[in-house]
Amino acid sequence: MALDYRKCAEEIAKYIGGGSNVISAAHCATRLRLVIADNSKLDKKALEDVEGVKGMFESNGQLQLIIGTGTVNKVYDEFLAVTGVSAATKADVKAAAASKMPWWKKILKTPGDIFVPILPAIVASGLMMGIVEAIPKFAPAFGDSDWYSFLDLVANTAFALLPVLVAISAARVFGGNIFLGAVIGLMMVHPALINAWTVGTAETIPEWHIFFYPIQQVGYQGHVIPVILAVLLMSKLEKLLHKIVPEMIDLFVTPLVTVLVTAFATFTIIGPVFSVLENYVLMGAKWLAGTTVGAAVMGAIYPWTVFLGLHHMYNVIEAGMIAQTGLNTWMPIASAANFAQFGACLAVAVKVKNAKTRSVALPASLSASLGITEPAIFGVNYRFMKPFLCGMAGGAVGALFGALFKLGAPVYGVTGIPAIPAVNNIPLYLVELLISAGVAFALTLFIWKEDKPEEKAAEPEAAPELPTVSVIRCAAGKVMQPVAGNVIAREAIPDETFASGVLGDGVGVEPTAELVVAPFDGTISSVAQSKHAIGIESNGMEMLIHVGVDTVNMNGDGFECLVKEGDEVKLGQPLIRFSREKIKAAGYSDTVAVLLTNSDDLEGVECGAE
Repeated sequence: MALDYRKCAEEIAKYIGGGSNVISAAHCATRLRLVIADNSKLDKKALEDVEGVKGMFESNGQLQLIIGTGTVNKVYDEFLAVTGVSAATKADVKAAAASKMPWWKKILKTPGDIFVPILPAIVASGLMMGIVEAIPKFAPAFGDSDWYSFLDLVANTAFALLPVLVAISAARVFGGNIFLGAVIGLMMVHPALINAWTVGTAETIPEWHIFFYPIQQVGYQGHVIPVILAVLLMSKLEKLLHKIVPEMIDLFVTPLVTVLVTAFATFTIIGPVFSVLENYVLMGAKWLAGTTVGAAVMGAIYPWTVFLGLHHMYNVIEAGMIAQTGLNTWMPIASAANFAQFGACLAVAVKVKNAKTRSVALPASLSASLGITEPAIFGVNYRFMKPFLCGMAGGAVGALFGALFKLGAPVYGVTGIPAIPAVNNIPLYLVELLISAGVAFALTLFIWKEDKPEEKAAEPEAAPELPTVSVIRCAAGKVMQPVAGNVIAREAIPDETFASGVLGDGVGVEPTAELVVAPFDGTISSVAQSKHAIGIESNGMEMLIHVGVDTVNMNGDGFECLVKEGDEVKLGQPLIRFSREKIKAAGYSDTVAVLLTNSDDLEGVECGAE
């Protein structure tokens, strides 16, 4: 019996607390996706028992009701009519679900949202930077060559102008104009400002005196947090101005005021306040690095300073150490911390099953081993958090080892593998790296578990049963429904050739399962090379079962043919397995055409479910 879509929608609305309890509603190929205002109003047991609802789960703030292909859209239309809720896209639902997150989850999620899109640039630059810095250690002459100068320029660009990339991505995340965001990022690394990495060696720092307020003319190279805060302010201000500024002058007034106000706030409040916090961090780091326990503490918290964009300022401490004692004992601490993040990231690459995550984690871990940890931290470890914490533990143990054996180097600016030639005890330094990475790697393998992808939740495939419903009848016999789903008229098949009847009379099936079975006892007369279609004959009936529309273009991807030409088959015997998800992803309809190709030669042909 066909599902009563209206009744199904009414019962869903009843058991979720009514339309007033729905923030957003959308649907995908199989699921009704809802964001609920008050989960305490849900009657989950009753929802699972609603006829038409085949399953239910919650993920990322969404309530997802599994209804099935070809049915969910009809239930969705009735649901909108019953509740009065406006239609939304899947992106709208995700945004609504994100808005319900606790504030601390939003804070943790935001950096990942900002950095994931710029990972390719960071990974490529990080790998090249580590390699370029390492080569002169083994071939000093290369450091004076034009090749070194050129490759150094290419490798450093993404990091030298990192605030620009961060600003553009942050503007996208916060809903601001990405080009205004780029202006803010460029402004913060403008060549007229003193480079943040060299400010410690400057004899004097020029200042602007605006409204009797001194502003230091220092850039923000290598920084992340002040850029994100500046673009957040810019985005909020831009949205506000778009609402209050008349449309006639909005085009030039809004961007002008937005950039000017944001720039002033950045250089007078956001930047200076962050610089004060930065100084306190550096003072504490210098004190901690002077003790054995302190070195372990710094080995643990060093990745957080990378996250905050403070780590480049440690060059001031390192330069001071070399000037006073000729030995930089900070470098082994940083190396332990960085190599531990390498170990944690490598463990993710080894353990993860998601190919996309592995493709990021592996090169990011290699970059971290060369001392460039941003790809590993922002792209992998911090996103999953547990690997980040395991890296902190490995960094603490490795840094403690380095402090106990008084490891150091007469240089600064390099860590990890590139620092090997410079350390005062290479064998012990290698032991430190192995300890750091080993502890982090082992802990990550033991503690971290990969989250199951949301889209993997799917309806379980029922065991094959003998078909009980005929879809075509004629004097020669009956054709049973070969795949579970909603039977539609031939004319409703979304393909002109099938719908016109030029290939014979029949029906279409909007499948809810992914298995085609034999519609009668017969012989396989043909099997398409792309596995998406099959011919079967019996008692003068010649059948074509064609899975999907234009699926020949998929070249067999997503299809498995279980028989071959000439095989004798019985009613209900499996013939083709197929993936509705892959068909949909390829942009095609998954409607199965069931056609009696010689219907004109047969008597009493009737089509439709019986």
